[in-house]
Amino acid sequence: MMKSRRFFAVFLLVSLLVAGVGSYYASSHPDGLEYVAGKTGFGDSAKDSATADSPFADYGVKGIDNARLSGGLAGVVGCVVVLVLAGGLFLVVRRRSDDEA
Repeated sequence: MMKSRRFFAVFLLVSLLVAGVGSYYASSHPDGLEYVAGKTGFGDSAKDSATADSPFADYGVKGIDNARLSGGLAGVVGCVVVLVLAGGLFLVVRRRSDDEA
């Protein structure tokens, strides 16, 4: 039991570190379609998405001017959301399989 807790703690720390630090060093062209649209000339005809004004639009956090901090924080929040959703799904599936057994 202690080994699995240690594993999950290390996994969480490494995930948050990669999300927070690594997200800044991600590609400067994160959206392939947007990049190709700019290269081929049809990017000007694009419309903003319905989520363009959301707090995490364009791979950053709205209101934070420092690009490194904004991107890192967006990466950490995204990582936490995915881990919480995956953990919740795991618990639901595990409980259902325990009830059926």
